[in-house]
Amino acid sequence: MDTLLQQLINGLTLGAVYALVALGYTMVYGIIGLINFAHGEVVMIGTMVAFTVIVSLAGSGMPPLMILGIGLLISVVVCMALGWSLERVAYRPLRGAPRLTPLITAIGMSMVLQNVAMIIWGRNYITFPPMIEKHIFHIGGATFTNVQVAIVTLAALVMLGLIYLVHRTRLGMAMRATAQNPQVASLMGVDINRVIAMAFVIGSALGAVAGCMVGSYYEIAHYQMGFMLGLKAFTAAVLGGIGNLAGAMAGGILLGVIEALGAGYIGQLTGDFLGSHYQDIFAFIVLIVVLMFRPSGLFGERTGDRA
Repeated sequence: MDTLLQQLINGLTLGAVYALVALGYTMVYGIIGLINFAHGEVVMIGTMVAFTVIVSLAGSGMPPLMILGIGLLISVVVCMALGWSLERVAYRPLRGAPRLTPLITAIGMSMVLQNVAMIIWGRNYITFPPMIEKHIFHIGGATFTNVQVAIVTLAALVMLGLIYLVHRTRLGMAMRATAQNPQVASLMGVDINRVIAMAFVIGSALGAVAGCMVGSYYEIAHYQMGFMLGLKAFTAAVLGGIGNLAGAMAGGILLGVIEALGAGYIGQLTGDFLGSHYQDIFAFIVLIVVLMFRPSGLFGERTGDRA
């Protein structure tokens, strides 16, 4: 029981990060049907930028939480600008092209961003300086830290804010109209280009927050960290039903819990042969199973082909 509770806590923390990144995928896909495989690299850039800012301000005498907040803010701004640039330069000119073309472009942009990060920050792992003094709490034989509480709480607040934006604001109404029918939305006065650009910007901001969470939790960063994180978040989006905000959040949490339980329990049964060292396989097993039995995801709608 103690082990189960511990793995659930770990999975919830990990799932909160996956959910934030998955929201970036699902927002873009829900509006224009594009799988932005460069989104994981946007998360990585956000982590690296936050690291650079925090290291630069570490000796300034400012309180650690203020330094962390400044790093997060600058990271969000940089990632928003990066997301806007990707949409404007790489994707908008290909909007009328066959679907495979922007998909290949997204993979290409992912590689470009990886190499740019490698040039700027180097090939080696970078230690993310701890800005929050960790306190350990105990509950029912399991342990968790204040950093985990902060990650889950911040992720929940950001998700609630996004739901409010999409369902209670004019921009959200324009996004939903564009997702339903871009041509009709344009005839009704909706600026389609602005709406799509804002989807990239908001998704990139969520990615920056997730990147700072990953850096604060694991305290390391690397120019290739966005690749696997992006694939897992994409898996979470597919699991929940890509294009569905609630599905992306639920898929992220569920995937994190599945991964934690798999690494914990199967690791015990196999002497860690398939445990923490191979925990990545559980995400892709879930992806294969979902695609086989319910391609639309847990919360996706089953739609028939139009005649």
